[in-house]
Amino acid sequence: MNNRTLSIIAGISYLIIFFAAIFANFFALESIIQAPKETVENNDLIVRIGIIAFLITVVFDVIVAWALKELYRNHPLTLLSTYFRMMHAAIMGVAIFALPLALKETTQDNILLQVDTFNYIWLIGLFFFGIHLTLLSKIAIVPKFIKIFLAIAGVMYVADTVAHFLLSNYSDYASIFLILVAIPSIFGEMSFALWLLIKGGRTSVTP
Repeated sequence: MNNRTLSIIAGISYLIIFFAAIFANFFALESIIQAPKETVENNDLIVRIGIIAFLITVVFDVIVAWALKELYRNHPLTLLSTYFRMMHAAIMGVAIFALPLALKETTQDNILLQVDTFNYIWLIGLFFFGIHLTLLSKIAIVPKFIKIFLAIAGVMYVADTVAHFLLSNYSDYASIFLILVAIPSIFGEMSFALWLLIKGGRTSVTP
């Protein structure tokens, strides 16, 4: 398979991950958080679709990992980067297990406990995803500004996970960390996805 095809596969897979994750997080998961009992009892379909959306993100995360491994197969850090992304996908798959359990709970506290379980397991996965992005910023043949955003996003994912577990008052800084993670991640990963679709595998870029 040629590099151009691999780039397109990775780029399309990235976009699928973005849209599936947006629905799963901001519609399905947010519905449970805002109205736990009402959502589980009267609107469980959105949660079930959200679970499928999260599973889709895991599937295409593995596809992205494979495509990037093949695309940048000659770089010495590529295999290591792939392992860290695969760890994230595997941990995310485990985290999703908590969401069907939330649908079986009957009290608000127990429903939210399962959501917290999902979030904390996923948070651990994002620690490894951050390492992947940091390595990817060294590997990817893309314009320098994309490399910078990927590197910053990677560092912030790691920092956010560490802060969650080290700071007893993390909630006081949650909005700040959200901004520090979201901005470089959105710009870096979206720019990378579009680059893969438009120019990836077609031209060389000076790192």
